[in-house]
Amino acid sequence: MITCVVHYTIDPAQIEAFERFAREWMRLVAKHGGVHHGYFLPAEGASDRAEALFSFESLAAYERYRTLFGQDPEFIAADDIRNESGCVLRYERTFMRPLLPNG
Repeated sequence: MITCVVHYTIDPAQIEAFERFAREWMRLVAKHGGVHHGYFLPAEGASDRAEALFSFESLAAYERYRTLFGQDPEFIAADDIRNESGCVLRYERTFMRPLLPNG
């Protein structure tokens, strides 16, 4: 399993748009074979930080999902939420291998 951790810097004034964006990506990850572990939004502390975690069975499975970026109309529509609202100022992806309690 490979887990993608996405670190976001968001515009706190656009949190509702970010939530719409996040809901769409959770749906798309699940639709295309991944498991979304959720988005983690500001509660206390820095108000411009958010995180997302989702997993695919392998890096190859993730790469198949990535081939849809910029081509699939649903992926484009989800990105349009981000692009039109300006809710995401910056993001960075990190790929990690989970160490689970039962593994």
